[in-house]
Amino acid sequence: MGTPEFAVGTLEGLLGAGVDLVGVYTQPDRPKGRGRKMTPPPVKELALRHGIPVFQPQKLRDPEAVAELQQLDPDLIVVVAYGQILPQSVLDIPRFGCINVHASLLPKFRGAAPINKAIIDGEKVTGITTMLMDAGLDTGDMLVRKSLEIGPDETAGELHDRLALLGRETMLETLQQVLDGTLSPQQQNDDESSYAPMMKKEDGRIDWSLSAQEVHDRVRGLAPWPGAFTRLDGEVLKIAQTQVVDGAGDAGTVVAASADGVDVACCDGVIRIGALQLPGKKMLSAADFLRGCQLEKGQILE
Repeated sequence: MGTPEFAVGTLEGLLGAGVDLVGVYTQPDRPKGRGRKMTPPPVKELALRHGIPVFQPQKLRDPEAVAELQQLDPDLIVVVAYGQILPQSVLDIPRFGCINVHASLLPKFRGAAPINKAIIDGEKVTGITTMLMDAGLDTGDMLVRKSLEIGPDETAGELHDRLALLGRETMLETLQQVLDGTLSPQQQNDDESSYAPMMKKEDGRIDWSLSAQEVHDRVRGLAPWPGAFTRLDGEVLKIAQTQVVDGAGDAGTVVAASADGVDVACCDGVIRIGALQLPGKKMLSAADFLRGCQLEKGQILE
């Protein structure tokens, strides 16, 4: 069970390992793009290319959907960013249980946006945890954990791609332990848990009263979606490619603007913005942006 690009790597891994896949469950096709054309999820496209039956119930908890899954009689269900909570009636079907691939070192960052939240919170290390699912939100017993370092300027999109590969590797190792009978589930410590809720567009607004490092972490943790933004003379101004540089000033004030970037003061330092975008325009480098837009020292970003 899985839906977005993040789940494709694990499905590829299962296919490459010769696992007998009796079916793939994924979210229904959704309208996408300017033309709102109905588009299949990435997992569905891969499954169909390999001739695997695809199931797309609107609600997995519906009795008809549960009965359909019971007919397939899977030994094990692998879940990667499926997008629906599995009811107990589904968790009880496979004899080896339902194993989830979660993009954090649980119990940190349970929930829908662990990759974004790890960067926003300034974490230096994150990873993948496979987990024996229960009825809670990412609260099941941990099976295999693998970690990796987060680069100082790495974006959520870049980290997503690396974790997808690590997720495939971790799931295959977990599967081997299932076959060998060597799994040793470890209970999560709820006292050490944290939550990573789904990102919303409004989460992208920059708070210039934060430190320069916190603003930098937020910008890269929100890239590519929902993206970071501020306001310039009332207009939304999207920002990307930041770095922390020396300097000082009143929070939200432009302290320098040149081809090297637009420097904006935070509460305890300055970030240099390397790319900017106004509504209806393309994202431009600071040098190209400043050729067509007046953004000068002393202006306030809100």
